[in-house]
Amino acid sequence: MNALTPLPLLRLMFQTQASPPLLAGERLARIRLARTSRVGPVTFHEMLGHYGSAEAALEALPELARTARLDTRAVSAAQIQREAADLAELGGRFIVIGDDDYPALLAQIADAPPILSVIGDAALLARPSVAVVGARNASVNGRRLAAQFATELGRAGQVITSGLARGIDAAAHEAALPSGTVAVLAGGVDTVYPPENQDLYRTIAGRGAIVSEAPLGTRPQARHFPRRNRIVSGLSAGVLVVEAALQSGSLITARQAAEQGREVFAIPGSPLDPRARGANRLIREGAHLVEETGEILAHLADAPAPEPRPVAPVKAVPQQIDIPAQSTPNPWRDSVIACLGPAPTKVDEVVRRCHVSAAELAGLLLELELAGRLERHRGNSVSLI
Repeated sequence: MNALTPLPLLRLMFQTQASPPLLAGERLARIRLARTSRVGPVTFHEMLGHYGSAEAALEALPELARTARLDTRAVSAAQIQREAADLAELGGRFIVIGDDDYPALLAQIADAPPILSVIGDAALLARPSVAVVGARNASVNGRRLAAQFATELGRAGQVITSGLARGIDAAAHEAALPSGTVAVLAGGVDTVYPPENQDLYRTIAGRGAIVSEAPLGTRPQARHFPRRNRIVSGLSAGVLVVEAALQSGSLITARQAAEQGREVFAIPGSPLDPRARGANRLIREGAHLVEETGEILAHLADAPAPEPRPVAPVKAVPQQIDIPAQSTPNPWRDSVIACLGPAPTKVDEVVRRCHVSAAELAGLLLELELAGRLERHRGNSVSLI
């Protein structure tokens, strides 16, 4: 097989079993829950898993907020309908986890975004993809290499995913326009950053796809970019780093890709160029050193598919979780909090050590999480903030 031909084996990674469509009420409830303050992607999935559906989670939210002494209220259906109408005027729509066209690879990551806003050709999200990322202050050679790899990967059937940043991202997007490219934004899909990529943004919106998990009108801030990067890698079977400094966001994307079970590729550079140090470090740490596009395609053809993760249920019987009122004595509450600290602790270990039921513990953890006192980690571990 020619190294630059499409990879039938890779396409198998994107095939999923058909599942019943989301009921309209549950779909709206998932959007409302995802847009509710203090309910991030991890909390969303925890609530969905514990309560069985977003509708049940929304019903439980007022009691959770009262127990945690928070002024947290679910976003109203009217607000969601207004945002959907505004998005439609831009030529976009929502894709919700559980929809049959939600990207299969992205659904496998632990903190998969519950909702995506998409402008343009959403079908690109179902195709095999390689992310191309790198330095914003890229060299001429770096931009040329990014364009070359993006062009050749596109000819081989790969969609090129990146973050619409200046430098390497922009060069990769531009080269991949004829074959398909996806730009993932840190702000809302209606907010172009950096401003000088306005024309590229419009072109991708017309010929590719613009994606974000943020509400319309969200201005990108520093904390948004790592979350954006996990989507860039989550949509892709592999991530190619062309140029990157040691403290660059591209290295964050590469680390997230490795945690997600994706392949990480890097083009080596001169040790005298600070823009090459990040890619060179990735190679020392185990990333694939690549000099030709065929090497990427060969690795992807041989790579095992990422471990599947259970997709959120369409509709399930809610589990009952006890959320004790603050006024009720809870002899296990203090002991559970005492078991936790800044270091991650397995949830199962807390159940054993504190002699508390899994349902009671789940309720307290959700309460602490909504209050901003709890952080969840890979491997079903938690820590206090």
